[in-house]
Amino acid sequence: MELSHFIIMLILLGSMAALVPVFMCLFFTAVLGFLLYTDLPLLLLAQTLFRSMDKFALVVVLYFILCGNIMTAGTIVDKLIKVANVLVSWLPGGLGMAGVLGCGLFGAISGSTVATVVALGGFMIPALLENGYQEKYTLGVMTTSPNLGVIIPPSIGMILYSMISNVSLEGLFLTGFLPGILIMLGVCLYTYFLHRKRTDFVRMPTPDFKQVVQILKEGFWSLMLPVIIFGGIFSGAFTANEAAVVACVYAFIVELFIHKSIKLRDVKRITVSSAVTSATLLIIVAGATCFGRYLTLESIPNQITEAVLSSIQSPIVFLLALNLLLVVVGMFMDIISATLILGPVFLPMLAAFGIDPMHFGLILTVNLAIAYCTPPMGVSLYITGAIANRDLVYVSRAVIPFLIIQYAVLAVITYMPDAVLWLPRMLGFAQ
Repeated sequence: MELSHFIIMLILLGSMAALVPVFMCLFFTAVLGFLLYTDLPLLLLAQTLFRSMDKFALVVVLYFILCGNIMTAGTIVDKLIKVANVLVSWLPGGLGMAGVLGCGLFGAISGSTVATVVALGGFMIPALLENGYQEKYTLGVMTTSPNLGVIIPPSIGMILYSMISNVSLEGLFLTGFLPGILIMLGVCLYTYFLHRKRTDFVRMPTPDFKQVVQILKEGFWSLMLPVIIFGGIFSGAFTANEAAVVACVYAFIVELFIHKSIKLRDVKRITVSSAVTSATLLIIVAGATCFGRYLTLESIPNQITEAVLSSIQSPIVFLLALNLLLVVVGMFMDIISATLILGPVFLPMLAAFGIDPMHFGLILTVNLAIAYCTPPMGVSLYITGAIANRDLVYVSRAVIPFLIIQYAVLAVITYMPDAVLWLPRMLGFAQ
């Protein structure tokens, strides 16, 4: 690589280290690259910025953000937690399992890790502590389980990867179910064996049939939301973009007229809050696209591909190096920027190692999700620490057992591609 490329990367990393907002780091690094190392007019960069916003695929992201905010403002989340509680809370460690299942159910609608941490962490952490669960276990499970918000579809990271790679979004969604289920199963088993002999914490009584039926009736409309989303997408009733809009309309109707947990006057506040969140996301997309444009014009992805292919011949070694790099990058960069920048860099290399682009999309998403809670820079560590008033070191130690489970699942999906691709292949979304 040329000296100019190292200078650009140092500018980018230096800006991030100085805590400059990510979108500004990406955009101004791209501007400096254009000014210093190309003869192209800045007008080209301005065109790239506006074209990055003119993508129909972004609609699905915006509406899933709105849907998640509706759920958080209303009682859909509470009813999902109640359903999870009645299913497993009577088991040893059952309340912890309920938190994991709740993260999975919420993630199947919101598509965001941070939203899941904020929505469920603030509720479940005090509940677990009040019922006698160890603080380290509580913080560990509620810091790492929200990763399911990105892994289990719909996932914002998967949507953006599909946009840049032209991989089937429906097929990519299908790959996320196996790792999500394995992580939930692994954490639930760990929770069971950790608490099966403990008698010093509150254990919920076994619910009778009437209680189960009553809770399921109360949670029926909430449970129907993921059913409508996935049933509609995979039955062909509507596309993923249309599913996001349908989910928002459904959530509004349920919260306004069935649960009656929000008022008409709250609709404006929820919509404005979602618009601000969406605008923040789109600014990052614009900055990442501009920086990616500079990298493409300078042929940096091609040069990286040539360097990698000349030094690595084994797919096993390549996948190992890929995982290590993605986790490190994910600790310092949000999943949106990382997907938009690293996706185009690695896509040209996949054919040489016989890696399916859909398989790579899942590896990319799971790595960046796990990075959210990987010490020392995972953002979920800081959010949970703020909720529980604990420092970074304490939270970092608490997440270690759960990270081991998630990295084990990552190893399975990395080196057993057929295990995650069989479902999209069976339904005709992959070759």
